[in-house]
Amino acid sequence: MIRIKISIIFFVFIYCNQSFAQKSKLQYDSMYVESTRDVLATRLFFSRKYTRLVAKAPESNERYMLVPNTGLKLGLGFTYQDLTINASFPVRFLNPDRIGDWPGNLDLQSHIYAPKVIVDFFGQFYNGYKIDAENRTYSDEDYLRKDMRLISLGLNMNYLFFGDKLSIAAAWNQSSVQKKSAYSPFVGVEGYGGNMRGDSLLLPSTPQTDLINFDQASYFLAGPNAGMAGTWVFWRNFYLTGVASVNLSGGYTKWRNEEEFTKWGVAPTYYLRGFLGYNGPRFAITTSYVYKNLNLIKGGPYDQAVNTGDYRINFIYKIYAGKSFKRKFNKVNPVRIIIKE
Repeated sequence: MIRIKISIIFFVFIYCNQSFAQKSKLQYDSMYVESTRDVLATRLFFSRKYTRLVAKAPESNERYMLVPNTGLKLGLGFTYQDLTINASFPVRFLNPDRIGDWPGNLDLQSHIYAPKVIVDFFGQFYNGYKIDAENRTYSDEDYLRKDMRLISLGLNMNYLFFGDKLSIAAAWNQSSVQKKSAYSPFVGVEGYGGNMRGDSLLLPSTPQTDLINFDQASYFLAGPNAGMAGTWVFWRNFYLTGVASVNLSGGYTKWRNEEEFTKWGVAPTYYLRGFLGYNGPRFAITTSYVYKNLNLIKGGPYDQAVNTGDYRINFIYKIYAGKSFKRKFNKVNPVRIIIKE
């Protein structure tokens, strides 16, 4: 049921984004951006996604970082006619130290970049966490919590003031080419919610964790954000793209340790995206890093953050499809079907 709901949300976002662009007749400035939407960009990529829980001990520098058992993944994907599909999976030879026989994880992300519009959706469902031995003060062994579950959902929407001259999609999925350097400030809104739980107290028992331990927590945060995006084009077809924003959200965090404790308030967060690569007429290679910091509302001794990241390197080969393939793909492309209907 969860997968079905997220798929519906994903296509609703595509519909809203594409419909907005079409009805407003938003187009890229051809002096700055060249559209290559009818070029089939196939990709092989390596990625590592994660959502971490960071808990800070009061009146000390101790930090307890619970990380998922994810590792490096190998993926395949393509972009064609505004549709991007990527699928990745862990492979054993890339992760010799990954713990086996653990519950699986589902990490769904949708990043929609159109002229003047950015929409990011996060749907993360993680099972099984650990604290690495090198991050533990009172033990030289990994702290394993196979029973821990974490769900995190988020939506980020932005409007770029000069987005007709700046294509973030060129850096993200190579559906266009940034011809000249450009930048744009942006404003928007975002909202995040989730929960985490285990069969017992989630943090290891130490003198520092007595006050901040819990077996269940939930949160919701929403508010406005603002930032700056830009691409520097250098040499020929090389680029460096950065997108950064800050946010002040209001909401609550709730913890349970025998009794429930809820705190309402505001918290600052930030969102960083960086891309570096070469986007040529036939080949492209890109590296990217996406990082969302989500500080939760502080309450009493509780000071926590749920941070999401995605490292990625893409190897792209572009295929100039013929008219017959284009016509047949139009008939089955879900983006065009939804817009038409």
